[in-house]
Amino acid sequence: MRVSKMVWMVCILSIIALVAGCKSTNTNSSTDLDMGKELIVAYPSQPPSLDTHTNTTTATSNIGKNIFESLVAMDSNYGVQPMLADSWEVKEDGRVIEFKLRKGVKFHNGETMTSKDVVASMNRWLENSSSAEETFDDASFSEIDDHTVKLEMSQPTSTALVVLAYSGGELASIMPASVIENIKGDKLTEFIGTGPFQFESWQQDQQIHLKKFKNYSSREEAADGLSGKKEALVDDLYFKFVADSSTRLAGIQSGEYDVAHSIPYDSTDQLKSNPNVKLYSSPNTILNIYLNKKKGLFSDLTARKALATGINKEAILKASFGDSENYEKTHHMMMYHQEGQWSSDIGKKEYNIHDVEKAKELFKKAGYNGETLKIMATRDYEYVYSSAVVLQEQLNQMGINAEVEVYDWPTFVDKRDDPDNYDITIIPNTAKPEPSSLAFMRSDFTGWTDSEELNAILEEFRRAPSLEDAQKKYNDLQAWFIDYIPIIKIGDVNSIYASRDNISEIEYVDGAIYWNVTKSK
Repeated sequence: MRVSKMVWMVCILSIIALVAGCKSTNTNSSTDLDMGKELIVAYPSQPPSLDTHTNTTTATSNIGKNIFESLVAMDSNYGVQPMLADSWEVKEDGRVIEFKLRKGVKFHNGETMTSKDVVASMNRWLENSSSAEETFDDASFSEIDDHTVKLEMSQPTSTALVVLAYSGGELASIMPASVIENIKGDKLTEFIGTGPFQFESWQQDQQIHLKKFKNYSSREEAADGLSGKKEALVDDLYFKFVADSSTRLAGIQSGEYDVAHSIPYDSTDQLKSNPNVKLYSSPNTILNIYLNKKKGLFSDLTARKALATGINKEAILKASFGDSENYEKTHHMMMYHQEGQWSSDIGKKEYNIHDVEKAKELFKKAGYNGETLKIMATRDYEYVYSSAVVLQEQLNQMGINAEVEVYDWPTFVDKRDDPDNYDITIIPNTAKPEPSSLAFMRSDFTGWTDSEELNAILEEFRRAPSLEDAQKKYNDLQAWFIDYIPIIKIGDVNSIYASRDNISEIEYVDGAIYWNVTKSK
């Protein structure tokens, strides 16, 4: 399964870098490594906060996961592995999970982690995280002894461990109880965790500086995704905020930056020809067409079927992202890199029907009578605008009058909450750890899904006695997804990032991983 898909890499240099990376995991004295040096990452946006309990942005999670750790973590196949917990046991028919904690784990402030810290952290996360709210109902953590805690839930929750391990947003991170007790106004200002890097400084609108945590307590298992052995192999890790893509592009080519995120899709050919740069393609976003099911034409299922039948998803993806390496044509609701846990063949035939004449018939049956349909878009994400323009052209071919209304991102987010403002909109959604957390399933979110059938399936899914049993229910969710058409999934979008050729292989699981990464001379 493709979890971190590397593209356009110079093979010989890749092998050299990979071998160097493997050696450096075991020793800090290799003569071919620039040990003790800094790693400079050009990042497109500044996080609003480093409070991983409350913030869903990728900037927060990508930076925060270097500082904070959780009880369990995802491996490269998205399996759940121990991290700050050594083991766990599911009891009382799935309503209780007991975690045995590792002993001797140090926080960055010198305190030793105990059950008190875990309980304080996890109960704050349960109270503040939208992911926790969607998964856990009246749940709480409590101490059994200094190194054992238990999670009690009002009902069996098959996906509990998956959500606890997810690091793509609102990481269930462990902080000192002393820090949590001193939080004022719910605003976290002390960023102290157990991770391989510790927080050093934050220069607003410029950079966040992390330093190697010399007393880090690593696991002994082999590194695998976000699990296993971690080691900070550079002394300083800088995330520099570089909003301008051309500046990031120039900096990675000149060597000013060691790594650059969010490389423009139309710049990849330029970097392919540079022998000093390696390009990576990693799963980033689900691109979805949201339909106003509360008011207007698409409150009718037949109209939703008409649009799903007539559009050409491949054309939208190609126009917005260019090379096919930049996207994946995934028919089911989860992302392609999650297929180790969530996979279904249901809907393959329906993925890209592209039958314009059939669509015309269905629109007529749905009662379309020449009115103008509004497609709401933003240019703050250029591919959203490009997708909207192509969709407008395709609707015209189906005999539908459609116009694109463009707003800046804050206005777009505000206006999408009102069903009077649009008929269709396009939203880039981040991946979720399990399907019942996907935003389009909520009745209070854009699109306003209201399905008794869905509610019944979700009840069975969440109350399944084990994750394996829940995975069997994914087919039921996928069948509902195809029949009800809550949204139309266009495809999975990859983010392009780059590194200099002297940086060892960078693994990607819910974001790039910077521990176990070396920088050679």
